[in-house]
Amino acid sequence: MHDEPGPIGQSMKRIDAHGKVTGVALYPGDLNVPDQLYMKVLFAERSHARITAIDTSRAEAYPGVAAVFTAKDVPVNEYGLSIPDQPVLCGPGRADIVRCTMDQVALVVAESAKIAREAAALIDVTYEDLPAVFDPFAAMADGAPQLHAHADHNILTHYRIRKGDMDAGWAQADVIVEGMYTTAWQEHAYLQPEAGLSYIDDEGRVTVVVAGQWTHEDREQIAHALDLPEEQVRVIYPAIGGAFGGREDMSVQIILALAAWKLKRPVKIIWSREESIKGHHKRHPVTLKAKWGATREGKLVAAQVEVVGDAGAYAYTSTKVLGNANFVCAGPYDIPNLHVDTYAVYTNNLPSGAFRGFGGPQGAFAAEGQMNKLAEALGIDPVSLRLKNMLREGSLSAVGTPLPGGVSLPQVVEACGRASYWAQQGEHWQRKPTAPPHDPARRRGVGIACALKNVGFSFGAAEQCWATVELHGSAEIEEVVLRHAGADVGQGAHTAMLQMVAEAVGVPAEKVRLVVSDTAETDNSGSASASRLTYMTGNAIRGAVELALAGWQREERPAVGRYRYRAPKTTPYDPETGQSMPNFAYGYVAQAVEVEVDIETGLIDIVNVVSANDVGKAINPQQVRGQIEGAVVQAQGYAIMEDFQMRAGRVLTERLSTYLIPTVMDIPGAVQSVILEYPDPRGPWGARGMGEMPFLPLAPAIAAAVHDATGVWFDSIPLTPARVVEKLRAAGLGG
Repeated sequence: MHDEPGPIGQSMKRIDAHGKVTGVALYPGDLNVPDQLYMKVLFAERSHARITAIDTSRAEAYPGVAAVFTAKDVPVNEYGLSIPDQPVLCGPGRADIVRCTMDQVALVVAESAKIAREAAALIDVTYEDLPAVFDPFAAMADGAPQLHAHADHNILTHYRIRKGDMDAGWAQADVIVEGMYTTAWQEHAYLQPEAGLSYIDDEGRVTVVVAGQWTHEDREQIAHALDLPEEQVRVIYPAIGGAFGGREDMSVQIILALAAWKLKRPVKIIWSREESIKGHHKRHPVTLKAKWGATREGKLVAAQVEVVGDAGAYAYTSTKVLGNANFVCAGPYDIPNLHVDTYAVYTNNLPSGAFRGFGGPQGAFAAEGQMNKLAEALGIDPVSLRLKNMLREGSLSAVGTPLPGGVSLPQVVEACGRASYWAQQGEHWQRKPTAPPHDPARRRGVGIACALKNVGFSFGAAEQCWATVELHGSAEIEEVVLRHAGADVGQGAHTAMLQMVAEAVGVPAEKVRLVVSDTAETDNSGSASASRLTYMTGNAIRGAVELALAGWQREERPAVGRYRYRAPKTTPYDPETGQSMPNFAYGYVAQAVEVEVDIETGLIDIVNVVSANDVGKAINPQQVRGQIEGAVVQAQGYAIMEDFQMRAGRVLTERLSTYLIPTVMDIPGAVQSVILEYPDPRGPWGARGMGEMPFLPLAPAIAAAVHDATGVWFDSIPLTPARVVEKLRAAGLGG
């Protein structure tokens, strides 16, 4: 054991850094084995149609083709993370209906990628087009085409919150503000497109080496589709080039396994960027209609919100994403009278699914927009107004129950204000003056917003995480091995795991070795999502280390501790009132933004972002700053640049030349990370999850700053130059 400060709280270098910057690290697309075949997917490219026939004869006869697979070759032709409502392959029979352009129809496996691509073009598919619907409001109307038998009026789910007495609330309101907020699709744009390699391993298991976010969930869905016992399927994650929620649902996992299982030869696939953009889900576009009321003193008394999210053709995680939006659309505020209706609606667009923030950014855009409008209408500083209404320790949330212990919202908002553009005078806050821009065509403005973000799965989902720790050596511990399935999708999770193991055992980090992300070597960890991995993994590691150290004291060599951490219980929404204990932990964030708006071109430059985040305990401060800066830039793209376009279910922005994401030339002039450490009572070493938090408030803070600069409210994102110019011209600015 050592007496020096432990690894936790230290900015230890990432354990994967050298391999990634030198190119030594292997991603799924880098992997090759002898005798491998190559796969090409034939996508439907139809929004809604019935397949009446598939003729694969020309493709099968093409020289170098090993096999062509269609729906008839899939034993259990269904999958889905929450509902198994999507076919693996669409084709005549039970899965003859195509519901969106990304539906997969056939797989060609050949001796080269070129042959597979050429042969796929020879498959003849006969379609009978069906009526389609692309707008969620139209999809809910009487007479709209019905996409799934289980969803009347195409409504996948409808959540309600009914709290207090709305008539009494409106009667108390001296000021009422209303707004219609719309958010758009967003493409994950991770660097590594979908790719993978499948083969039969030495023990006869169908093995899929791929990038994902939950190895054991991938294994479960593969085994289900192939009608195999789970122990006959193995999933391994090598280096993963980004995820952000975009790898939670299946892409190539099942089809790779199918081909290797049928052919008993290794099979490889790499999607092009265009296939990636057209072939995986997107962030939900959401429309939020909000009406909020407050007294003249600035006390919120009533709020009514309708939330409608476009789920696309299949469920994916829409029930959970819209469940989160249902909660966050009321903001982190104490509102005594609240009425919310939230709908996830099937359409013939690409499916929507998990994306960093998971419904939170959409809900926060409306909630914080309403608060900033109320601040202006009441003549109250926006920081003061927030602090007057902020949820605190013991106050009741939107769903009628208190937040878990360790609520730090007021401290976070105050820290953000002090670090940015506000001065505090007792309970009153006042904006400090900022320098005007030099260019007469530019206007400068400042905005602020805040949010809370759940840590872990919500609404009654069973939450657990396994860890196994082995202590090797004789008289002293010479090596510590952690076996853990958790995915490092680029966020540095494996480095944090190593630090937590070393801290818990009391050894230098150099003595720790990780065995990770292989279902044959690890137990189920749950997913790398919902800002949960540090919280869940840390608690599992602490339990496993305690068991292993007890074995070491009994002179067991090696001493092994295997432990499953179960998170505190949550409960689902009451179907009528929404009352629940939705989450067991939260992170809290506030951001202030300074922008310059060119009123001639509509371009918005972000001068500075101050992001205050309560992370409970910064396991690795450098990685925390990286998460903050990365989230800010990704949210910047969401707010002002990324304009994903679908028309009649077809993707128009299928390349990174037409779907613009921020580059190093676009990022904010400065991002100031204010890292606060108010311990979560149940988090490991007090840590809260924080990977999603800094995404949530940026878009509404930018909208507030643009309003401060121009006097014009923008309630729809992204704020592309053309849209900004149009509204500014309508307001008499520029031109």
